[in-house]
Amino acid sequence: MKLYAPLDVAVTTPRLQLRGATDDLLAGLAPLVRAGQADASPAPYDDPISLYESDPDLRVEKWLRAVWRHRSGVDDDFWRLDLVVVVDGRPVGMQDVIGVEYAAFRAVTTFSWLAADHRGQGLGREMREAVLHLAFEGLGATEASSDAFLDNAGSNHVSESLGYQPNGTDRATRRGEPALLQRWRLTREQWLPRRRDDISVTGAEDCRRTFHIPA
Repeated sequence: MKLYAPLDVAVTTPRLQLRGATDDLLAGLAPLVRAGQADASPAPYDDPISLYESDPDLRVEKWLRAVWRHRSGVDDDFWRLDLVVVVDGRPVGMQDVIGVEYAAFRAVTTFSWLAADHRGQGLGREMREAVLHLAFEGLGATEASSDAFLDNAGSNHVSESLGYQPNGTDRATRRGEPALLQRWRLTREQWLPRRRDDISVTGAEDCRRTFHIPA
């Protein structure tokens, strides 16, 4: 019997793994969060977010509490699967997939961060392709969405290169300042021609039961 099925999810590509965010993996990420490796310039995330906390120790504490809340906050209308990005055996970031009213809409959104010293190597795209495979192939999603501030060139480029279509703009604040978000949408039909055959998923079936996702 598995202790908690979402912690046993794994998505494997030739370059990385996405693994359920166990406390051991979070402990491996904590020094990166403490060192500010999750941040970037221009600021990539909307408010409020624990990764913007100025005190390093409090930043780690608030980040951990947020991940733990996601584990316990699952219900019929909301779930969030936190996954740790592992490269060459080392945790280097996170890639989350989120379902809101999933039973009705079968739509997910994604959120990610990657340690600063691992950027610029194509890992951001690889992470996104991995989580899309999990969403569409493993969890039965019919569409995926993402958003990024207009000046977040890296995230917007990944979305565009993977076939997402622009889906309007939205407004949000980051560190208290207003800014525009570009919204993106990818349907299952748009993803299927780009589906990779070198990505594998384990643990999705048990995770679906935990999230009350029907077969």
